[in-house]
Amino acid sequence: MRKPYNPRPNLFPHLDPNHTGYLDVGEGHRLWWEESGSPNGTPVVFLHGGPGAGCSPAHRRFFDPSHYRIILFDQRGAGRSKPYAEIAANDTQRLIKDIEALRTHLNVDRWLVFGGSWGSTLALAYGQTHPERCLGFILRGIFLGSGEEVDWFLHGMGRVFPEAHRAFLQHIPPSERHEILDAYARRLFSKNTAEALAAAKSWATYESSCSTLLPTELPDVTDNGEGLLAIARIEAHYFLNSLFLSDRQLLDNVDRISHLPAIIVQGRYDMICPTTSADALASAWPKAGLVLIDDAGHSAMEPGIRAALVQATENFKKAF
Repeated sequence: MRKPYNPRPNLFPHLDPNHTGYLDVGEGHRLWWEESGSPNGTPVVFLHGGPGAGCSPAHRRFFDPSHYRIILFDQRGAGRSKPYAEIAANDTQRLIKDIEALRTHLNVDRWLVFGGSWGSTLALAYGQTHPERCLGFILRGIFLGSGEEVDWFLHGMGRVFPEAHRAFLQHIPPSERHEILDAYARRLFSKNTAEALAAAKSWATYESSCSTLLPTELPDVTDNGEGLLAIARIEAHYFLNSLFLSDRQLLDNVDRISHLPAIIVQGRYDMICPTTSADALASAWPKAGLVLIDDAGHSAMEPGIRAALVQATENFKKAF
């Protein structure tokens, strides 16, 4: 059922972190983390998308800093975590363990879990593994990690964005286009730096071109590929391995978290993560409220999505 909301129009003002650091989680990985807002406030952990996208300062601004203890971290291989763009020892089960390691490191008992796109996938997987550590969930742009969703990303989006999909395919020689994911992976994992960076830029341009409702809101992908390598390489790695999840795992295990409250924010015209996934999740989760934004696509920073996410964090203030 769709839930009405009264959106706060903007993000909260810019704020700087109170603390930052690296957490060694073993296997050569060190995770960058930060916390901001109220040290004694309600803990909330932000799970970024991708996988591989990393966090940005804007992500702190979904939360009222006078109420929340805001915890952000870059997942393995992403953002400022080290080593950059690393796919070794990088899978969903390890990321779940990393979240628990960070929770313990920061002396958090239970926290609100906030995640969008791949972050929604990881939030569900984490919550279903550790429901006793979750206060509730705010989820955006639902991605359930199914083969159908991966196929849509690689092929189906071309039905709506044919020019972007054409450019995505044209980066690969015609003889390899029948297995487009494998062809990109060969280049993204190549020891030839120029080849890997060029493939990363093509992959990221395709994704960003399909992320917003209006082309005027399109992010400007001017990076030579170096800053985009993590998201392209790690996404391809996870796609090749079926996100390290069984096809219906997250839907079949909703009962493990169904007693917890959730707000799902979904753009009606989300081409990256179509609305059918959000609808299926909300239908399986009686305590989840679904907020459909009729004039938005996938990006968290589109006006309607942004306002609904901030309002969701405001609504949860009443519960904790």
